Amino acid sequence: MTQAAANLHLTPPAVSMQIKELESQVGLRLFDRHGRELSLSTAGEYFLVHARRLLAQLTEADNAMARLKRLEHGTLTIGLVSTAKYFVPRLLARFHAEHAGVEVKLKVVGNREQLVALMEAGEVDMSIMGRPPKEVSSRAEGFAAHPLVFVCPPSHPLLASGRPAVAELEHYPFIVREPGSGTRSAMEIFFAERHFAPRIAMEMSSNETIKQAVMAGMGLSFLSLHTIGLELRSGLLHVLEVEGSPVMRMWHVVRLQSKVLSPAAEAFRYFVIEHGEAHLREQNAPFLLAADQPSDR
Repeated sequence: MTQAAANLHLTPPAVSMQIKELESQVGLRLFDRHGRELSLSTAGEYFLVHARRLLAQLTEADNAMARLKRLEHGTLTIGLVSTAKYFVPRLLARFHAEHAGVEVKLKVVGNREQLVALMEAGEVDMSIMGRPPKEVSSRAEGFAAHPLVFVCPPSHPLLASGRPAVAELEHYPFIVREPGSGTRSAMEIFFAERHFAPRIAMEMSSNETIKQAVMAGMGLSFLSLHTIGLELRSGLLHVLEVEGSPVMRMWHVVRLQSKVLSPAAEAFRYFVIEHGEAHLREQNAPFLLAADQPSDR
């Protein structure tokens, strides 16, 4: 209650009064109370689903009216998979410089499955992700190349091989992203096509933790090139040019097919499609030469 009150700029008693009034109108208990702790009741869980849908519909109505007025202002909520957080904030800074009337909010989640859930709940206007969702009816537009590479510590013996074959990886443990992430999916497809089963030592949901583990010599990994620029510049990580890599994917800007975009959202969509590729190339210029080489895919 205290946190909700702070977010709404109200007092905790005022929030409590609103909750009691809502429960009175619904005729059901929406929260289970255990001393000072609250948790949603079964009715509360169902009500929350419908409340989110109603709020999403109100936002759609606001967006439709703004389109008619051709007003480019308001709040724009962008969903990101964690890998995209390494480049989207700088892209947004450039967007905001040209569209000062738009307030941009970011919702960063661990992987694409969580992001699809946010889209279904109507909690984001659009999303930046690698692999477009098939679970929902959506429109995805590719805007930039997304290289995924094998990484190792600077002293790894395979670096002496130049361009090692996939079979040479069998003696080395892998530290990988969790199931459900786009990076993990791309890695599994790459290995499945080559009939190779990597020796997975650890699964982690954080790119940062994986990078630290690789730098500590705990294993190899497979990561987005966009996540390792700092480590490559400082020599803490090296790209291991395994035969058939890098694996080239695309970044996409994605929205639900039924979503009515506000002028602010349309402006962001156009901005990303027009400037996204150049921005990423500029950011990763020292490391994209290898990524641009054709693979055997």
